[in-house]
Amino acid sequence: MERFRFKFIVFLFLSVVFFGYSAILYFTETEQPQIPNKSAQKGKMLWQQKNCVSCHQLYGLGGHLGPDLTNVYAIRSEEYIKAFLKSGTTVMPDYQLSETEIQELLEFFKYTNTTGVADPASFSKHLNGTISQQ
Repeated sequence: MERFRFKFIVFLFLSVVFFGYSAILYFTETEQPQIPNKSAQKGKMLWQQKNCVSCHQLYGLGGHLGPDLTNVYAIRSEEYIKAFLKSGTTVMPDYQLSETEIQELLEFFKYTNTTGVADPASFSKHLNGTISQQ
């Protein structure tokens, strides 16, 4: 009987903690992310159509051939980014983007810059395959 009582108390305690924590998560106000404008949405679609993530990363996720572009808008000037988008490089192909498409990609980069920070060089890699940001 004593063993059953101990299990019941543990169960009751865990239930209260679970439901209490769930209530806190449910009722806590969260900051809503800024909604991208139409141009940034079109830039995201262009990013996906051209499969940029196969070489570049956003938020540390994606290919490793090119740099992470999450915060490229804060690090580089618009002219610098446009030059790469217009002509490509020896590694990055020239996609023959129109001025409108380039502007849409710039809007997408401007939007991603406001949504988070990612510097893969500062990530710590763990033996279990996970990463953490310092």
